[in-house]
Amino acid sequence: MILGKLYLGLELNRDYAMISTCVDDTLGPETVSPVAGSENYRIPVALAKRKGIGQWYYGEDALSYARDREAVLVDDLYFRAMNRETVRVEEEEYSCPELLAMFLGKLLLLTRRLGRDLPVGKLCVVLPELDMNNTSVVREALRKNELLDHQFFLTDAKESFYYYALNQSKELITYDNALFYYANGMLRGVMLSRNTHTTPQVVTLEETNYGMLLEDRDEEFTEIIKTAFAHRIVSAAYITGDGFDGEWMKESLKTLCRSRKAFSGKNLFTRGACFAALVKGGIKAWNYAYIGDNELKINVSVKVRKEGEIAFLPLLSAGESWYEAEGAVEAILDGDPTVDFWLQEPRSREAKIQSVELMDFPERENKTTRLRITAKPVSDEKIKVTVKDLGFGDISRASEMHWEHLIWAN
Repeated sequence: MILGKLYLGLELNRDYAMISTCVDDTLGPETVSPVAGSENYRIPVALAKRKGIGQWYYGEDALSYARDREAVLVDDLYFRAMNRETVRVEEEEYSCPELLAMFLGKLLLLTRRLGRDLPVGKLCVVLPELDMNNTSVVREALRKNELLDHQFFLTDAKESFYYYALNQSKELITYDNALFYYANGMLRGVMLSRNTHTTPQVVTLEETNYGMLLEDRDEEFTEIIKTAFAHRIVSAAYITGDGFDGEWMKESLKTLCRSRKAFSGKNLFTRGACFAALVKGGIKAWNYAYIGDNELKINVSVKVRKEGEIAFLPLLSAGESWYEAEGAVEAILDGDPTVDFWLQEPRSREAKIQSVELMDFPERENKTTRLRITAKPVSDEKIKVTVKDLGFGDISRASEMHWEHLIWAN
């Protein structure tokens, strides 16, 4: 099926970026290289400004022009942007978050190499880890490139692997899947398993940090594989990362391939992100459910009376990315100045009620106050709720008072 929009997966970290795109659902994601025909997909996260003029280069071009002393280099841009640094280039100050936005804009232009100038349907960005700071910086950078919030979302490498693995052929996902990621001297492993007796199928990802391989890497990795695969049937195993470069894998490769398919590639996470964009964009059907480290663990709602009957207005839903989720409702206060929040874990039938008392609330007649209630997660299990007094037209003037509280289920 030819798609009318672009579905993109962007891997971004301190060292490099990679971008994959999908314009035809039958072909799947294609990773884009800055050099036509090249399979070198990694793009250094750097910019360089040509001396004396306003022309900016990115990636390898930035490094090359800087080496030739034709341009002023801004390297380590990811780290500097996350720390919200400013840099001086030819007597002018530049904000590193804004330079990161420029860098990402140049990456998005790469998708036109496929000859399709289509609007973005959905973009998934894979970061090394998610926190309130880096998600804020990247989201703002994408907005500066005229992307709306509903057009993009952020995830981590582990969840990207989840989308990648479960988009492979049926024979590869008959049983468990394994990922080994070896970069910056550190080896991590992820084991994916699914419960085929539930609808949708509940997926579990178990991550292990194996640390550094010190002496005989081949022997150490062989033992790690044996331990990870003990008492499991693994249909497919994937390895990615610079640590696997070279020809040091002898016995470990034999062990990895024994009774299973094994694959190696450096663009797994960007392709996984592209699959995620297709799923989140509604292009691909998805019969799986995974609530990981980045997803909210509880449902949050407010109990109200609507047309004479008790109802629950949802504020937040379990499974949403807690970095991006936010909910708001408006209601008329009936009775004491208190708001009851109902918190429920998705697999539980019981809800926990947390009441927020609106201290020093103005004296008014009943049902003459409209409240705006917002909820914003601060972690996967804790929520900051804000209640604001909006008054009630000419009957009750808004006091501009607001109340903030932290609530959680456990």
